[in-house]
Amino acid sequence: MLGRLLLGAVAGAAGNLTLEIVTYGDMLLRGRAASGVPAKMVATMADDFGIETLASAATGNQADNRRSAAGALLGYALGVGLGGTYGLVRPILGRVSTPLAGVAVGLAAMTAADASYAVTGASDPKTWTITDWISDLVPHVIYGLVTVATYEAIARYEAPQ
Repeated sequence: MLGRLLLGAVAGAAGNLTLEIVTYGDMLLRGRAASGVPAKMVATMADDFGIETLASAATGNQADNRRSAAGALLGYALGVGLGGTYGLVRPILGRVSTPLAGVAVGLAAMTAADASYAVTGASDPKTWTITDWISDLVPHVIYGLVTVATYEAIARYEAPQ
């Protein structure tokens, strides 16, 4: 069980790397700025939990940089953690196609991220444009596909001979 968890976490890290590459590629192509939503979510959570160094009451570049870094780290934790979860549940899924499982994992990651933004008030997905949704959907689905494909590829080599 620990092996499946760790393998899933490694696969999730590969998926996360790909999500970052796709996201930064989109930023490069369209000339758009990085999203401030994760940092805003961190500020809200820090306010709720009384973490002064990250709270919205903290000001200046250093506080902004900390919130931005914390937002990115939460995204990595989600991606690696969801990969680990996939590793744990994979045996009970039976025969499922890699593309189907990948899309499901990607949609789960997107749902978790977007729900956290909505719950904290960092963003309201109901107000997003179609371009916003596509910019969110594409990297998450690619994350899921890479996570599942990586897990399945490595698991084949880990199988008993």
